[in-house]
Amino acid sequence: MSESLKPVAGSPFPDLSWPQTDDGRLAPAEMTGWRMLVVYRGSHCPICKQYLTALEGLKTAFLDAGVQVAALSSDPGERATREAEAEGWTFPVGYGLTPEEMRTLGLYVSSPRSAEETDRPFPEPGVFVVNPEGRLQIVDISNAPFARPDLSALLGGLKFVQAMDYPIRGMA
Repeated sequence: MSESLKPVAGSPFPDLSWPQTDDGRLAPAEMTGWRMLVVYRGSHCPICKQYLTALEGLKTAFLDAGVQVAALSSDPGERATREAEAEGWTFPVGYGLTPEEMRTLGLYVSSPRSAEETDRPFPEPGVFVVNPEGRLQIVDISNAPFARPDLSALLGGLKFVQAMDYPIRGMA
């Protein structure tokens, strides 16, 4: 069993960054305001495509609520770029997440079942919401592709958190 660090609600988002499909750099710890990073399994996962397409559909609503959105996988750049373009995702898409970084983020790491699935270890889903102070407001980590937060409910929850100055929960 490999050691994984569990992210602690209220702690700063780790100082990690990744290349983006648009030649930019995805660095959640350096961003300002509210931000949400969706970690997905990779281009081999049809459930991930559906989830990120739903995120694309809600992107404007998240932005209207003051929440920047981005996605990240372990896919190599060419594969991530091809998928982002084919799916029409307009939010930042980072790539090249390493197994060590997956463990730093507390993500579950899976190995491919076959070469047809993918050619590298990949993360199981995770959603990280970072508040304007750079602290983890919401952490959702799954060990399977079928368990992810409902994006509409998450959006509603973030609006509530902002309107009510709701504190970070689960810190103890």
